[in-house]
Parts: sequence; C-alpha cells; structure tokens
Amino acid sequence: MTEAAPRPLIGIDGGGTSCRIAVLHDGRRSEVRCGPANVSTDPEAAISTILEGLDDAARAAGLSPEQMARGQAFVGLAGAIDRRETDFVADRMPFDRIAVADDRPAAVIGALAGQDGTVAGLGTGSFMARSRGESLMLIGGWGLALGDEASGAWLGRGLLTRSLHAHDGLLEHSPLTREIMDEFEGPPGVVRFSLRARPGDYGAFAPRIVAAAGAGDAVAQGLMTDGANHLERSVRALGWQEGERLCLIGGLAAPYASVLPEAMARDLHPPQGTALDGALTLAARVGGEVRA
Repeated sequence: MTEAAPRPLIGIDGGGTSCRIAVLHDGRRSEVRCGPANVSTDPEAAISTILEGLDDAARAAGLSPEQMARGQAFVGLAGAIDRRETDFVADRMPFDRIAVADDRPAAVIGALAGQDGTVAGLGTGSFMARSRGESLMLIGGWGLALGDEASGAWLGRGLLTRSLHAHDGLLEHSPLTREIMDEFEGPPGVVRFSLRARPGDYGAFAPRIVAAAGAGDAVAQGLMTDGANHLERSVRALGWQEGERLCLIGGLAAPYASVLPEAMARDLHPPQGTALDGALTLAARVGGEVRA
C-alpha cells in the first residue's frame, strides 16, 4: 500500500504593516512577504493580499495550486478578534485543512519555542502574553482605536496629538513636533491626515520618534517612556516577576529594550523564533477542517 504524499505546511503571519507566508514541504522551507493584512480594518484587502501572497508562495515552493490546496494551514491575522473574522477568512482560503486565529498565539509560540515566559509584541500594534505550561494569558491586541499602547501606531498618533498640543500652547514644542507641523503645513493638514490614516500610516512615524528620542528630543522621549511604562504595567499584571524570561518581539523590541527599567532589562532573552515559525508549528497541529 502506497503512503499518501505528505501535506505541505503553510504558515501565515498577517499584520498591519506586512504579511509573511512560509511553506514547508519535503524538508524545504520557502518564504514570501506581501502587503498588510488586517482583517478588521479592511477585510477584503486582507483576503486579496493573502491570496496573491499564496500564489507567490506556491511558485517559490515549486507547488501547483492543487498541491497547495492539500496543505495544512495556520493563518494568524491582526484584527481576527472573533468567529466572524476567522470564519470569513477560512471560507475564502483554498485549503481543506485550516485554522485561523489572531496573530498573537503564533508570535508567542515562535518566540518562546515551547518554554515558559512572557512576551511583549511591539510592532504596528501591540500585545502582551504570558505562557506557563498549557496556559496562555493575553493582554491587549485590541487595535489602535481602543488600545495598542506602546505600538508603532500608538507612538505615531501620539506624536501628532502632542504636535497639536504644542501648537495650542499646552506643552513646549520640540524639534520633532516643529518638523511635523511644518510638513503638514499646520493643524489642518494634521487633521486631514487623521481622517484617512490607518494604523500603518501612523506607525510610519515610529522610526523617526525612536531616532529623535535617542537624540534627546523631549517629546519623543516622553512617548517612549510612556510606552515603556505601559509595557511594565502590563507584564506585571500578567504575573511576570523578576528572574523570569521576558522576550520583546517586533520592530520596536530593541528601542524599548533600551528604556526599560534595569530590573526588567536583566531578564530580557532573545526570541527563539518568529511568528512565522509559530504559525508553521500550529499548522502541523491542524487536523481536518479547524476554525479557531
């Protein structure tokens, strides 16, 4: 009796800035990157991005569409907050074995590689998580409108808010807030930007904030300090204690590592893997059609 060919494993990590797709088949791993995929802020665009990315991923892996469709897939997406989003995504994907969830579990599994510890996800959005044994506790991940404190989008929106406050005389201008007001040609430009801005648009200011904070800009430093304070409160609320493993992941991991209290900085450990690694791990656990 001939054994069935092994199914490809497909891991998808979709965020507000970009989406990454990995395919593991016959011992070979291939990866592609595509555009943003936030299923709550723009579901149709997220689906379009993922499907286009899957075509690229199939070509990179040397697989036909039929071979890809036989795969076991885990899709972790920003904005997938309940069954409405996860079922919507699962129904639009080509796979016969699939699990869909938000982007936090894959990130935690990838970062900790099965070990206990606490993870702070600090990208366009943000979340905090603590894993102990089979238990996974989560804080945040509710989107910019209601949260995402310490994230790149939160920093960017905070910069624009404080630039307007400086214009109104509520705080002193800094070099960065003056740059912002000049670029937008005053408050009306800032307001017009805010009416159409998505999290990724705000997050685009984060590298400038980090650089300005390092150069001594008071407003940028205040934003980074406020973000670090939220990070500390959140991980302590999860039960993290000094001496336990703490991992920072995402594009803002290094900048925040440099401003954390010394007691926390001592316990920082580099992540063992990426969210994409975690997505592949979860894809291997999918059996039959599963919708998380």
